[in-house]
Amino acid sequence: MLRVAAFSTFTGRQCLAGPAPPAAEHRTRRGTVRTQTHTPIDIDPDIARATSLPTAFYLDPALYALARERLFARSWQWLGTLDDVALPGSVSPRELLPGLLDEPLLLARDAHGALRCLSNVCTHRGNRLVDAPCQAQQLRCRYHGRRFGLDGRVQSMPGFDGASVPPSTGDDLPQPGFGSAFGHGFASIAPLLPLQEVLAEMQARLGWLPIAAFVADASRSQDYSFDAHWALYVENYLEGLHIPFVHAGLTATLDLGRYHYELGRASVLQLAHARDGEAAFDLPASSPDHGQRIAAYYWWLFPNLMLNFYPWGLSLNLVHPLGPARTRVLFRSFVANPADVDALRRGAGGALDAVELEDEAVVMSVQRGITSRLFKPGRYAPAHERGVHHFHRLVAEFMRGGA
Repeated sequence: MLRVAAFSTFTGRQCLAGPAPPAAEHRTRRGTVRTQTHTPIDIDPDIARATSLPTAFYLDPALYALARERLFARSWQWLGTLDDVALPGSVSPRELLPGLLDEPLLLARDAHGALRCLSNVCTHRGNRLVDAPCQAQQLRCRYHGRRFGLDGRVQSMPGFDGASVPPSTGDDLPQPGFGSAFGHGFASIAPLLPLQEVLAEMQARLGWLPIAAFVADASRSQDYSFDAHWALYVENYLEGLHIPFVHAGLTATLDLGRYHYELGRASVLQLAHARDGEAAFDLPASSPDHGQRIAAYYWWLFPNLMLNFYPWGLSLNLVHPLGPARTRVLFRSFVANPADVDALRRGAGGALDAVELEDEAVVMSVQRGITSRLFKPGRYAPAHERGVHHFHRLVAEFMRGGA
């Protein structure tokens, strides 16, 4: 059994386990709900016996705040491609998960070619250092003139001549966890798992695919916002049971009898096979799936990143929680062959906008449904919801503080 004690007292970004405060109250469609200070999340490892997350996880503002610190601040988040920091002296500001973490970061490649992720906040008074991508030899705060190298080390501190403590590593720009893969950057405030461990299964399976060479296609990239908890969207993504009931167009392209799930340490792969005559990968002999007609690799990385690989390229979905009942999803497209416009219209990846709107309608309906006084967490369909069960186990693991 996995259990997590949810504490609703916060100082900055640290969750404190102090004396139990009185139960808080918040409003839902059920009326006033009293929030218990300690909320257990018990997900049985046996999917045939397990029941899903308690409804408090989706409705309780205190648990939403706790998830921000214990789950999102300690997991890897996508920063985008690294094209704008390819040259020495390149710096580019990034915002880590806007709307939830809102952490200002800075990618900086020094004169020797080393790429780092730094805090984009001056260590003197907290002024933001860089507002737009640029070339620079050093970083200078416009507020009081403090200077930093592109390695984050403080170089000068005007006005501190009389300070009793000389410049030290405490004045350097903090560096969060950072890594890159297939031309994309990832960062974490305090990662519980190494990035390589999160990506290992995907890189082993798709090492033959030239992902770094895919070209960003802004015309096929957009954002969606809707009224539902972020985890409901993830759950919907992680199971194919709903496909024939919700997605008529997608169902026509897939051989659902061969739909397959594989669980990684912090990932889930849904392997979708194509029907005869539908678009499929031309797999090389080096692929573990050589000889099969694969329509799509649907790859989820804990907790909120979906990498959907189609014969035409990659559709990346990043889930941004905006509140207990508000979510934004960023769709970003990366195309293998921009000249092959027809390929974008074929197969499982040919009508992504329609599929997204169908999913959102269902997820918003579930958001309304879980506020019912008569609803209790349901069981898992063992053959179809292994990914959802794995997701919930990871949520419980991170929320309790371990990995």
